Amino acid sequence: MVDEPAPRSTPARSGSVWEVFWVFLRLGLTSFGGPVAHLAYFREAFVERRKWLTDKVYADIVALCQFLPGPASSQVGMLIGLYRAGYTGLLAAWAAFTLPSAILLVAFAYGASSLDDALGDGWLIGLKAAAVAVVAYAVLGMATKLAPDTKRATIAVGALAVVLLVPGVLAQILAIVAAGIIGLLWLPSEKNEPVEQDSFRVGVGKKVAIGSLLVFVALLIGLPLLSAATKNESVDLADTFYRTGSIVFGGGHVVLPLLEVETVQAGLVSADSFLAGYGAAQAVPGPLFTFSAYLGSVTTAGPTGITGATIALIAIFLPSALLVIGALPFWEDLRRNRLARKALTGINAGVVGILAAALYMPVFTSGITGAKELVLAAVAFVALLSWKAPAWAVVIGSALIGWVVF
Repeated sequence: MVDEPAPRSTPARSGSVWEVFWVFLRLGLTSFGGPVAHLAYFREAFVERRKWLTDKVYADIVALCQFLPGPASSQVGMLIGLYRAGYTGLLAAWAAFTLPSAILLVAFAYGASSLDDALGDGWLIGLKAAAVAVVAYAVLGMATKLAPDTKRATIAVGALAVVLLVPGVLAQILAIVAAGIIGLLWLPSEKNEPVEQDSFRVGVGKKVAIGSLLVFVALLIGLPLLSAATKNESVDLADTFYRTGSIVFGGGHVVLPLLEVETVQAGLVSADSFLAGYGAAQAVPGPLFTFSAYLGSVTTAGPTGITGATIALIAIFLPSALLVIGALPFWEDLRRNRLARKALTGINAGVVGILAAALYMPVFTSGITGAKELVLAAVAFVALLSWKAPAWAVVIGSALIGWVVF
């Protein structure tokens, strides 16, 4: 096998920062349905529509982010931004995807809660039906390319079974590890696999990666010590949300119990305010981790309002950025190893099964509660599959239909 060139110390660039920003801003404004739906929207935008990535590379990115603590969909977005436009692309992708929902939740904290009363909940029903269609479309497309044969389809179904039948947030990690081991032992080698074509190379050097990991650990250890030493309320708020973002696996709704412990039980936020904000978070697009901005703005101790929201928002997402930069070059090394690529082939099939499991629960079970919702989801699916409509247009159209019909 031909030796591959060593990564450069800075990420490779193939697009502009503004290009990344505007694409992710559109996603940040229209990506309803939770983290699994976000991954489906990303696939439609970057694999199907813009061809920035292949399905294999996209599945590799998803698999990597499943291993890391933090919001997986946001981490996938960060890596795509990093790949496309370097470190500033990572920042642009995060900001554009995150700020719409964060701004809406802070506005809600300031009292802008009349929208739901004015519009009712029909538009939310339409959004949930659209999420079913988008995720189903992603599962179908990925299954066609990543689980096209008997062995890989079997691995996908096995991963689906593990996620649905094994309780707990570690089921996804268990499924990915098992899929990788089965792929290594059971799947045939691809002797002439075009590594260059399917590589996700952004050129993050190992020195940069190790430095990023050291900063991650230093903040995790140093912030609580600094908070205890200085009694500074801003540092204490940053420590609370940084620690939460550093230790939660699974992302999405898994973060809620930790946030409740760190804010409500700690006396920073009232139980009523927490529940009101959580309800609002279900009605906005983008990552659920932006709930932190709401909590930071309504805290009863320390900086509040926009200052508190900014500290909480940056603190909860910062570990994700440090971890993806720190892990990437080691993941790239694994991908260049032939045995590791066999394992990754199995992992990619496992990712298909994990997304299929999430299509059933919670996406389908919460989004389809009757015949009307099923019909709307079917129409949205055909619009994506046959009419090649962009996901954002399907989301907006479904919301309008839901508002009128339900």
